[in-house]
Amino acid sequence: MADLLAPPRSLASRVLGAVLVILLLGGVLVTGSIWWNGQQAARQSYDRILLGAARDIAEAIRVQDGAPFVDLPVSAFQLLAQAPDDRIYYAVHGPGGELVTGLDARAPVAVPEAGEPGVSYFEASLHGEPARFVRLTRRFVERDFSGPVEVTVGQTLRARKAMTTELMLNALLPMALAGLVLMGIAALVLRRALRPLEALSEDLAGRDPHDLTPMPVAGLPSELQVMVGAMNRFMGRLEGQFAAMRNLIADSAHQLRTPVAAIRVQAETARAEGDGATRERALDRLLIRTRSLGRLLDQLLSRALVVHRTDSLPRVAVDLREVALEIFEEDDHATLSPGADLRLEIGEDPVMVMADAFSLGEAARNMLANALAHGQAPVTMGVAGGGARAQLWVEDAGPGPAPEVVEKLGTRFNRSSGSGERSTGIGFSIVTAVAEAFGGRVDLGQTDSGFRATLDLPAAPGEETP
Repeated sequence: MADLLAPPRSLASRVLGAVLVILLLGGVLVTGSIWWNGQQAARQSYDRILLGAARDIAEAIRVQDGAPFVDLPVSAFQLLAQAPDDRIYYAVHGPGGELVTGLDARAPVAVPEAGEPGVSYFEASLHGEPARFVRLTRRFVERDFSGPVEVTVGQTLRARKAMTTELMLNALLPMALAGLVLMGIAALVLRRALRPLEALSEDLAGRDPHDLTPMPVAGLPSELQVMVGAMNRFMGRLEGQFAAMRNLIADSAHQLRTPVAAIRVQAETARAEGDGATRERALDRLLIRTRSLGRLLDQLLSRALVVHRTDSLPRVAVDLREVALEIFEEDDHATLSPGADLRLEIGEDPVMVMADAFSLGEAARNMLANALAHGQAPVTMGVAGGGARAQLWVEDAGPGPAPEVVEKLGTRFNRSSGSGERSTGIGFSIVTAVAEAFGGRVDLGQTDSGFRATLDLPAAPGEETP
């Protein structure tokens, strides 16, 4: 619940947070590398000091009266004095392990590490502290003495740790400063990179709520061009929805005004008529007008629903034969034209298109209703496919409308003049909207057997026929 109530993080804070995490991870890795390398450098440096002191002591060994003798050199202690805070250890042992000289008779015991010939390093405890030792062997072959003499020198690790710490600090401080500089540079670069977003936000905030014109993409980074392009396409769909809504309102106002006024006048006439036969005729005309108004309302709502579905629903594979068969099985045309001579022509092979089955059905119903209302029997509905196109057509045996009427078919407000001239009302505007939504067209023309209206659509991919 707390996460839901927390304010959303800005894009800048997220990017800077990611940069900080990367720098911290890099800092941890570099710190580990510096510590390891510093430890190795300190070990090598102080191991050389131990080895130098051991060699100075070994070179000072002499044989007197058949026994080794050591005159400790000052240089050895000068080398060891480079680590003044460390405790030191030195011892010289003869061939039998007897102590020749040293600070402690007890030699530290540990597993020696491999080193130069005659030299070995090891670590052990010195007065309760960890220490590092070197053991150097010098062999004597003389008349009165023969055998190895071992020189062991050691010191605690305080100076080594101090050197490692100093190396780490000397490397980490510049790296920390570099990290702060990089964070500042990243903040400046990010601020500059986000300026186009701020400009887009200001553009959107200052727009009129009804302004859905495309946003400019010139000069924007490619990533923002993709986002703005998607927004423009979305606003284009919104504009289409708003246009459809405005058209529906305009169509409703234009198409309903006359029939509603006629119904009101005929209802008043029927009410005022005293003669039964006259009143009966007025009621019949009122019933016809009411049915016409009902069909008009169905067409208006159907047009709005078709526009909405074609814009919002995904395209699916639809067989045009199934659309035609469903219309004939519903038998709605019997209400429009009882006893009409209807025929169906479909082949054996599927005729597939990528569309919405409901919208195709509405288009086909309006094509059939127009042929039944204004054409001549017989009326035939058919489906055909060829190449990359698929057709759903309706044909009647009449001569068809006049050329000037054909030019207006599919436009809004195309209504009959009342002179008997063939017209399509709002029905063919539905057919035209469906054709445009699915990348097709409406073809109207005379054939050898009558007048044909064809809904021509692209065939579904993989369904082209030769």
